[in-house]
Amino acid sequence: MSQWDGKSKGTVLGYRIFVFLIQKAGIKAAYVLLYFVASYYFLFLKKSNKAIFYYFKERLHYSNFKSKKMVFKSYYTFGQTIIDKVSISAGMRNKFTYEFDGIEILKNLLAEKKGGVLISAHVGNFEIAEHFFGEIDLDFQINLVTTDLEHSAIKKYLESVTQKSAVKFIIIKDDLSHIFEINAALANNELVCFTGDRYFEGTKSLSEKLLGQEANFPAGPFLIASRLKVPVVFVYVMKEPNLHYHLYAREAAVKHRDEKGLLKAYVESVENILQKYPLQWFNYFDFWKNN
Repeated sequence: MSQWDGKSKGTVLGYRIFVFLIQKAGIKAAYVLLYFVASYYFLFLKKSNKAIFYYFKERLHYSNFKSKKMVFKSYYTFGQTIIDKVSISAGMRNKFTYEFDGIEILKNLLAEKKGGVLISAHVGNFEIAEHFFGEIDLDFQINLVTTDLEHSAIKKYLESVTQKSAVKFIIIKDDLSHIFEINAALANNELVCFTGDRYFEGTKSLSEKLLGQEANFPAGPFLIASRLKVPVVFVYVMKEPNLHYHLYAREAAVKHRDEKGLLKAYVESVENILQKYPLQWFNYFDFWKNN
């Protein structure tokens, strides 16, 4: 079954080396070292290699040779987004350029003073979204609904070398108290953000075709968003050449209590992004059923 264990790869030492390079030699120097890291992943991470190869070969229908080449490029691109995130968070935002597509949707959403739900995915580099909003003087609070299973040592180290994030975290809890936190944030005209593409074994899921094959998605974001009677926006932050990022915001047509309809719209939205940015699918696990 398609599922994720909630933990990211990498070590604190690896992050320390890249942070040192970024600070002393610049972002492009860190990109050079990344070739060696991506090569290691390409050669030795058999499980994630198989999963991402399946995506390129079976879902995007690339040739065997092109799919293998894209596996390496995928690791390299993912590494670049991590380097960019650390660099921007460490005060180097002016080294990057930004492009906004659909920002009026977010401005209108806030003007309604009902709060709003953002749904993103593990494509591109959504974690730098707060820096986009700062760039365009949108002063609002983002609450990221998440589990707390990321590697705590890496989180602690990154917090020590980067500026404190303005994003607040709402941790998913078994007692469902996170529902009250979500409602409180929306009542405050704040934005609540979910990622809609990773679920955990034992939690409720919904099934939908992505790129022609059935996959499981977490039910929570779509159940909650379809019942709250607030605007829902699909948001992605995509990496482009020359330290450039492109933010996409698209409002979803939401029928009340129609979580399956909202999921279908979300999947179509993700597919449209992947057509433009096939290398920025960053789910390195067995995402599709029976692959």
